[in-house]
Amino acid sequence: MAELFDRYGPRYGEVVARSISFSGLGHDFFLVAKARLLAREVDVRGLRATGKPLGALDIGCGVGALHSHLTHVFDSLHGCDLSEASIDRARKDHPHNAYDLCMPARLPYADGSFDFAFASCVLHHVQPETWASFIDEMRRVVRPGGIACLIEHNPYNPLTRLAVLRCPFDEDAVLLNARKAKALFRDAGLSEITTQHFLLFPSDRPLASRLETALAAFPLGAQYACSGRV
Repeated sequence: MAELFDRYGPRYGEVVARSISFSGLGHDFFLVAKARLLAREVDVRGLRATGKPLGALDIGCGVGALHSHLTHVFDSLHGCDLSEASIDRARKDHPHNAYDLCMPARLPYADGSFDFAFASCVLHHVQPETWASFIDEMRRVVRPGGIACLIEHNPYNPLTRLAVLRCPFDEDAVLLNARKAKALFRDAGLSEITTQHFLLFPSDRPLASRLETALAAFPLGAQYACSGRV
């Protein structure tokens, strides 16, 4: 898998944009939607209540495409990935963040190192038999009371399936639904688990946002988030 992402790393944005071009939306639209979701999770979960700096880890960060949209969300941001070419690109593009090579089986961080850990559209690249150990590692590096969050493609959305089919580095994808993600979190010992679907409407206008929030429990949006407290 590392070789695949090493090959496409320098052209990551171009490849993604081509795979979703049928939607008429740019890659940034989807990145902003994810950043807003993560920001809401921080607020709803009360992670800033202590007043301490908030540190986060992006597992499988790739080239860090999402990170320019998270500067206002986290006080410090680490990213890790198994693709050396992607990490090199992330370090160049986001020198204020910290990036490390990693293997999903064991992340290079001590227990409880972060307040928030997330993996955005990563787990579908992981072999299903190791999904549980991936979530266990995510949980391990989050402090007690912190939050783990998984963002994944919604397999029930036909446009999502089309985008996955068109994306060359999704050739190994095994999509999982929100129910399965929730079960993985529950088995890992996380609590206060919630799931929400998003990216239902191709608009960020207030009315669209309100409708999307109202329908978040239904498997309609292009992606979903599953989060839980450690």
